[in-house]
Parts: sequence; structure tokens; C-alpha cells
Amino acid sequence: MAKRLFDLVAALAGLALLALPLLALALWIKLDSPGPVFFRQERVGQGGRRFRIHKFRTMRVDAEAVGGQLTVGADPRITRAGHFIRDKRIDELVQLIDVLQGHMSLVGPRPDVPRYVDQYPAALRERILRVKPGITDPASLHFRHEAELLAAAADPDREYREVILPAKLGMAADYADRATFFSDLGVLLRTVGVLLGR
Repeated sequence: MAKRLFDLVAALAGLALLALPLLALALWIKLDSPGPVFFRQERVGQGGRRFRIHKFRTMRVDAEAVGGQLTVGADPRITRAGHFIRDKRIDELVQLIDVLQGHMSLVGPRPDVPRYVDQYPAALRERILRVKPGITDPASLHFRHEAELLAAAADPDREYREVILPAKLGMAADYADRATFFSDLGVLLRTVGVLLGR
């Protein structure tokens, strides 16, 4: 209950403080390339319930049809506005909307797409999906240069499935087992540091 209250207050405050910058980004995205402002994609949340996540659109509207769900290095599908948004790591700020809707928390394991969740080992899946997914978590901070790692791999999809995903799952399960209010605050402070480029 305390975590949900903190999420609500922080998400409302964040959206109020960031309203003008977010509107400016939305306008830039709309003017920069054809398509919607938001990228909506089905993800798996707490208890295995599916929801559609909000992100600022940083790619062409046909990106998944052209190149799949992984983003690798300087992906040519990324728009001009998208390069800036991804570089500053602000494409996920609009997930404060998902926090308000109750689908997500500020801190929690990043929600994955169904095709990858289906590959989770059963024991890990149960532990990870026990908690609400988040905008940020220790694994997303550790793998914040994931696109570059995949770009260096001979087979990016295999690298993700066999190396990065298992490491992320271990960290996500550990978070689900050990998280406290104060550890969440630590993750939030580290995330702010990354956003500020420190």
C-alpha cells in the first residue's frame, strides 16, 4: 500500500513537472515523422496480466514489421527525434501514465513482451511476475547500453536470448525477492543520475 501511494504521488508530480517538456517532445515526434506520438506494445505485467505500455515513438511506424523487436546499435529505423530521445533515455518517461493506471510501478522488473516471457524458466517467471513491473530497475541500469552490446554480437537475437536475457532475469528475480522502499529509492537516484548523464 505504501509503495502504491508513493508511486501515485511521484507519478502525478512527475507528469505535472514534466508536462511542458513532454508536450514539446510529442510535437517534435509528430512533426519529425509520420505516425502516432506513442509506441504502444503488449507487455506482461504482474501475475501474467497483459497490458499495453506507453513509450515515446522513436522509430518508423513499420519498424517491427521491417526489423523485429530488438534494437541493435545505430538502427536505421530510428527517427531523427528518436535518436535524441534514446540518447537522453527519456522515451520511457511517459510510462508515468502506466504507473497512474496501476499497470506499473516506478521501480520493478522491466515488463517484457509475451514471446520472451514464454521462454522464462518457470521458477524465475513466478518470482518475477509476483511483483509489479517498473519504469526502472537494477537490470535496466546495468544493461543501459544493451543496443551497443547487441550490435557487437554476431547474432543479436541469440545474444539476447542466451546471454543478456538470463542475466536480466537473475537480477529481476533477485529484485523481486529483496526489494524494499529504501532500495527502490536507491534505484531511483541512480536512474536520475543516468538521465542527467552522471
